[in-house]
Amino acid sequence: MLMLCLLLCDIPLSFASNVDNYLTVGIQSTKTTLIKPLEPKERDIMSVYGLVYESLVTIDDNYLPQPYLASGWEESNNGKTWTFTLRENVFFSDGTPLTANDVVATAEYIIARATEENSTDKGYYVNLPYFISSITAEGTNKVVVKAKRRYYGLLYAMTFPVLPADRVAAENPPGTGPYTISMFDPGNLILLDANKLWWQQQPQVQEIRFDCFSTPKEVMESYEYARVDTIFTRDLAAAQHKSGTNSITIDTRTNQLETLVMNFSSSPLDDPNIRKAIRYIVDPDKLAAQAYNGMVQRTDTPMIPGTWLYNDNLTGYFKRDEAEARRLLEESGWTDTDGDGVLDKPKADGSGLYRMHIRIFYYEEPDNDVRASAANAIADMLTPFGFECAVVALNMNDMKEKLKAGAYDLALVSYAMDVCPDPTFLVYKSNTGNFMRYNSGEMNDLCDRLREQSTQAGYQEYVYKIQEKFAQDCPFICLYYRQGAVLTRKMYTTVRDIRELELMRGIETFHN
Repeated sequence: MLMLCLLLCDIPLSFASNVDNYLTVGIQSTKTTLIKPLEPKERDIMSVYGLVYESLVTIDDNYLPQPYLASGWEESNNGKTWTFTLRENVFFSDGTPLTANDVVATAEYIIARATEENSTDKGYYVNLPYFISSITAEGTNKVVVKAKRRYYGLLYAMTFPVLPADRVAAENPPGTGPYTISMFDPGNLILLDANKLWWQQQPQVQEIRFDCFSTPKEVMESYEYARVDTIFTRDLAAAQHKSGTNSITIDTRTNQLETLVMNFSSSPLDDPNIRKAIRYIVDPDKLAAQAYNGMVQRTDTPMIPGTWLYNDNLTGYFKRDEAEARRLLEESGWTDTDGDGVLDKPKADGSGLYRMHIRIFYYEEPDNDVRASAANAIADMLTPFGFECAVVALNMNDMKEKLKAGAYDLALVSYAMDVCPDPTFLVYKSNTGNFMRYNSGEMNDLCDRLREQSTQAGYQEYVYKIQEKFAQDCPFICLYYRQGAVLTRKMYTTVRDIRELELMRGIETFHN
């Protein structure tokens, strides 16, 4: 449900030339065989679609919703009705004028696909039906949305690409964006030309060529051998280019939140003192440097640092404090009574000792072992404090089963956060991401209240309160958002927040 504001700082602009009217970009693409903007198959292709297709609402550098194809909106009926007014004189690239019917038809196509019972592929915009009860056109320039609840988060759901009403399911439909797709050779080439009918100032870059490669390694090699000007990558090897003098590295934000989850139904993690002690011991900055080559953005809560959503008044909860960790452990009765270096506690019946044994589970992504390094580093951090740690590697399916069954103590888990910045699926009782078995009546009430807010101020108030309760209860440890990188020899953007699915963001307004 979300996502962080990244400053383009420390970029060696003195060694970079600004882009002129042409750019060649290397991307990974093997699965996209048809241009279907409502049914994207690959991450990098989403950045291509973002240059061709536009939405009613866009998200700015501070992660706030802003008008885009809509010139504005009004909320009424106690937050249950939202009326969007379209901009005047916006045309699709084939000359067809944009109307409210196009928005409605696009949304209805997405909702129908997402709610089709027998379909196994619900589409990328599958969450739209959770926000919208109905959507209708009022004349040619107004779209009326009936919301399922009073909820400011609905604005984030209105970021789907708008297509012509009669071509929502067509291949390579026209868009309203700054570029059009003039050539598509699946797995090899996508060529974009400037859209002469775009409603804003014509972009300086008139042509963008995307060369497609099969693997991350091939993408990286295309850049290293200067076959392309720019690439997108999540490869940790991109870190080596940060100190180069002939290349610009722009950190990009992904929606992948890395966490250390704690099982409340597993002793001794049912004790809040133990969870907080672990939080005081684990050093995320050290993990980031050792395991991730610094290609992460630190965060202490599930929200996006540097934006209007992030409560930065909670630093006292998250600082490393070894003395406080030892105090909490002792307060809960854990000491090393037999001198073997492992904390223990006498059993109530006097039959022996409980030992502080912790299982740390992790699973790996293809082609890297970063979580193995992180899991072992966490074990190394906990051991001097008397934790007896076992690090266990699993595949993703086995990890899912462990999480569902509650058969773990600690686990390195990655959450794919949605566009809508709502953390409730992680902390609400029995919700889909709450593998911790965390249950707080106060937190549940805060989550319910969050989903009743229809204003920015009200939404921020309860997001802040949820983060404060999160800090107090320590249901799990937020480590960082994973980062990718844009490597380029030509600067093409000045925006602060380059996001994984919008990696060309800002090229349309860049001018020398």
